[in-house]
Amino acid sequence: MREGQGLPLRAFVPNAVTVLALCAGLTGIRFGFTQEWDKAMIAIVVAGVLDGLDGRIARLLKANSKFGAELDSLCDNIGFGTAPALILFQWSLSMAPKFGWTVALALAISCALRLARFNSRIDADVQPHKAAGFNTGVPAPAGAGLAFVPIYLWLITQNDLFRDWRLVMPWTLFVAVLMISAIPTYSWTSIRIRKSWRVVALAGIALVAAAMVNEPWITLLMASLAYLISVPFSLISYSRVKRRRATRPSPLPAASAAPDSAD
Repeated sequence: MREGQGLPLRAFVPNAVTVLALCAGLTGIRFGFTQEWDKAMIAIVVAGVLDGLDGRIARLLKANSKFGAELDSLCDNIGFGTAPALILFQWSLSMAPKFGWTVALALAISCALRLARFNSRIDADVQPHKAAGFNTGVPAPAGAGLAFVPIYLWLITQNDLFRDWRLVMPWTLFVAVLMISAIPTYSWTSIRIRKSWRVVALAGIALVAAAMVNEPWITLLMASLAYLISVPFSLISYSRVKRRRATRPSPLPAASAAPDSAD
C-alpha cells in the first residue's frame, strides 16, 4: 500500500474484532474484582469466541498482517493468561496462606511464555507439530477454559469444596504446565468433516449453542473435560503420523534433481 492511501477497511475489521476480545478479557477482570463470577466467566467466553473469529476474518478478507498477529498475541496474553490468573486469585487462591499469588503468576507467565514460543516459531522452516496438523502444548484459550473447571463445578453445585485453594492450586499448576509443555495437541485446522457428515455437524453445533444458552456452566465443563480427554489421543495420533512419515522414502536432494543449477 502506497503512503497516503490510508488503511483499507478490510484490514481494519479483524483488528477491531481483536480489540473487542481484549475489552472482553479486561471486563472479565473487572467482574472478578466485584465478585460477579458468572459475568466474569461469560466475559472470558466472549473473548474466546472473538479470538476464534479474528483470524478467520483476516484470512477471509485477505487482511493478514504482522501488526494484527502481534496485537492478537498481546490480547490473548491478557484475555487468557492475566484475566484467568486474577479471577482465580480473587475467587480462591487469595485464601491460601502461602503461594496463592505465586500460583496465579505461574498461570499468567505460562500463557505469556507459550505465546512467545508460538510467535518465535511463526517463520521457522521446521515445525514438526504444525506440519502434522497439531499444536505444541495447550493453546491459550483452551488453557483458560481448563483453568476455570473448578469455577464451573462451583457454579453448578454451589459446593465450596471446589473453591478450596487446596484443590484449585494444584489444578492451576497442572494447567500451567500443559500450556508450556511440548506435547502435541489437536488443532482446529487439522479437523476435516466428511461431506456426508456436514448436516450432522451443523446440527451438533446448533445443539451446543442451545446448551450454552440454557446450561452454560455444564456445557463449558463438558467441553473442557472433552478437550482434556482428547490430549492422550492426540499424543497417540501424532505418534502414528510421525511413524508414517518416517517410513516414507526421502525426496531426492535438490542438487541431484537439478545438476545443471547455477548454484
